[in-house]
Amino acid sequence: MLPFGKLLAYGLQHVLAMYAGAVAVPLMVAHGLGLAQGQLIYLISADLFTCGIATLIQTIGIGKIGIRIPIIQGVAFAAVTPMILIGQKQGLTGIYGSIIVAGIVTFLISPYFSRLLRFFPPVVTGTIITIIGLTLMPVAVRWAGGGDPSAADFASGSHIMLALITLSLVVVFYRYCTGFLSNIAVLLGLIAGTLLAIPLGMVNFSQLSTAGWVGITTPFAFGLPTFDVAAIAAMVLVMLVAMSETTGNCIAVGEIIGKPVTQEALTRGLRADGFSTVLGGILNSFPYTAFAQNVGLVGLTRIKSRFVVAAAGVILVALGLFPKMAAVIAAIPTPVLGGAGIAMFGMVMANGIKTLGKVQFEGTHNIMVIAISLGVGMITLAEPKFYHQFPRWTQIMLNSGITAGSIAGVILNALLNRTSGRIQEPAKS
Repeated sequence: MLPFGKLLAYGLQHVLAMYAGAVAVPLMVAHGLGLAQGQLIYLISADLFTCGIATLIQTIGIGKIGIRIPIIQGVAFAAVTPMILIGQKQGLTGIYGSIIVAGIVTFLISPYFSRLLRFFPPVVTGTIITIIGLTLMPVAVRWAGGGDPSAADFASGSHIMLALITLSLVVVFYRYCTGFLSNIAVLLGLIAGTLLAIPLGMVNFSQLSTAGWVGITTPFAFGLPTFDVAAIAAMVLVMLVAMSETTGNCIAVGEIIGKPVTQEALTRGLRADGFSTVLGGILNSFPYTAFAQNVGLVGLTRIKSRFVVAAAGVILVALGLFPKMAAVIAAIPTPVLGGAGIAMFGMVMANGIKTLGKVQFEGTHNIMVIAISLGVGMITLAEPKFYHQFPRWTQIMLNSGITAGSIAGVILNALLNRTSGRIQEPAKS
């Protein structure tokens, strides 16, 4: 437990790192369903509020729920398309009904899903961590260019320059500051980059005047949930993907902080996913999973305290309750986020490579396991529509490079190394 001031600064740094990703899902869902502006604002507030509660549950823990390591909970991006399709036919109540049931299923099957942990030796976990960083990097690149590739000013000189300046400032703060200031290099870079963007006219404070002072999230604000078998099946499949990504992210954080994830700990973490998802359905929000955006920040800052992430959870709850505060953070220009994101997501890749450095290559087929797993994980990164002619239920899994790469790594390790008699088992903790 760190002093209050440091907890607040480190926690805010985590919030700034994941804020854009946290609000992206309600924006996409609202746009896909043609919701009014007032409904969109409500969804964002509900999302931030529930995200904060979910993060507290995951990192602090309640009984046998919560993995109790520095993990931020965020909305599962794999759920966006299914939610839009369900919402177009059944409205928001159909979405929330499927989310609630899928969350219950996730909670119940967590002890069985966690048994798969034995199939994640260093050759697989190192590959997954590397894939996580690689799949996140395009997000940082788009941010650096301005956020919207279809915009006329995307990747303009001013956007790229602001991103480079922010990245440079993060490096300078990280290298030449010491102690506490070095650990909040990302936060300092974001603040400095935003201040530099103000005279350039790249900071938009218009939302600050229109946002309300207080926003209370009430259960079932859009009506009581409705339940459809097909919608529930689709959302359960989404949660299986989310559980795979949570497994990879938890393993990644465990590697970074030097606390290998056990089967029991992973069960608690997956239960937190299920519990938070049920809560999301009740509080007009979405399915939740461990957020990859913050994995790199843990490695970059070297701050391993889970109470820092708990502080981020409290800040997220406050942002959900006080929209004015959320509007201030929303004013940070996307190129500034992009500059910081390149450092954070690059750190995820670096930690994956570090883990792979511990892998034995002589007398094994590990080089092929890594090569093909990385290749499979990069398919949709190279061509997002590669699987568009596949059945829709398979697209939910395959369109996630993290999930596809993880599945490939587990299968290849089991087949190639077991066949050679040199199966790579997880390291004993």
